[in-house]
Amino acid sequence: MDGRARESTARRVNGEHTAAMAARIGIIGTGWVGTSVAFSTLLAGHASALWLHDQRGDVAEGEAMDLADGAAFYPRCEVGAVALAQMREADIVVLAAGRNGRPDESRLDLLRDNARLAAEVGRALAGFSGVVIVVANPVDVLTRVMADASGLPPERVIGTGTLLDTARLRERLAVRLQVSAQSVHAQVLGEHGDSSVPLWSTARVGGVPLRDWPGWQGDDEAVLTQSVQRAAYEVIRRKGATNHAIGLVTAELIGCITRDERRLLPVSRVQAGACGLHGVALSLPTLVGAGGAVEVLEPALDAAERKALAASAAVLERAFASL
Repeated sequence: MDGRARESTARRVNGEHTAAMAARIGIIGTGWVGTSVAFSTLLAGHASALWLHDQRGDVAEGEAMDLADGAAFYPRCEVGAVALAQMREADIVVLAAGRNGRPDESRLDLLRDNARLAAEVGRALAGFSGVVIVVANPVDVLTRVMADASGLPPERVIGTGTLLDTARLRERLAVRLQVSAQSVHAQVLGEHGDSSVPLWSTARVGGVPLRDWPGWQGDDEAVLTQSVQRAAYEVIRRKGATNHAIGLVTAELIGCITRDERRLLPVSRVQAGACGLHGVALSLPTLVGAGGAVEVLEPALDAAERKALAASAAVLERAFASL
C-alpha cells in the first residue's frame, strides 16, 4: 500500500502499535455473499468508504442505497456503487463475484464459471497497490488465478481459505464439549472444501490437549470432520447459499489488515515452500497484517495430517491444471 493507503492502516512506530484508521474497501459482487461482507464490514467500523460494484449496475446501486439508509446505526462511512476502474483506488478489494454452489455441487464444480470472472478482475487490478481478498469459490483455485492474472505478489492476494472451516470446527467442538467457542483452539488447513484437514493432533481446549479431554473419543474426530466438510452443503440445501458466516469471517480478515494485527490465521495464498508446497494456493497458518499474508508458518503435523495435506494440495493442483 502507498499514499493514503499507508495512512489508512495501522503502523508500528518505535515498537508501538498505533491505532488504525478505517480504510477504503471495495467489494466486487453484490449477491448473497458480497452484501453480507458489506453489512458485516460496516457494523465493524473497518471502512471509511465502502464501494460496491456488480455487473448488474442497478443491483449494486440499490444495495448501496439500502446500506446508506442505515448510516445512523454504524460508524461513519461513505457508501456508494462505483465502476470497476475505481476499485484500483481502494486499500482492500474483496472479490465476491461469481455464481453460488448448487445443492450437492462441490466448490470445485464452480471452477470454470468463476475462474473466468476472477481472471478478468485480476487483469483489471494489475498494478493495484492494495490487498485483494478472494471470497468467491472455489476460493483456493481462484486465489491462484487472481494472483496470476493481476501479477500481484502472493502476500497481497489472500483467500479466506479455511477461516470459515476453522470457525465451524470450533463451534462444533464447543457444542460437543459444552464450553465457549473462544476457549477452543483448533484449526483446519488445506483446501476450503472436501479435502480440508482438521489438525486434531494439536487441538487444545483452554490449554488442555483435546485428546486428553475427559470423555473425548477418537471416533468423534471423524464425525466432526464430516460435519465441517458437509456444512456448506447442508446450508445450501436449505436456503440456497451460505452468506452470513463468511461475511463475518471476511470482515474479521479486513480488520486484521487495516489494524495491522499480525495475527496467525489459516488463510489461503500461493505457497512458496512451506510444507514442501510450491505454487499451489491453500491454507496454512499465516501471519496477516497491513502488508497482507506476509509470512507462512509450518504447523506441527502428525503423519496422517501431513499425508492428508499433501492429498489436499494434489486435489487443488489437478483443479487448476484443468483450466
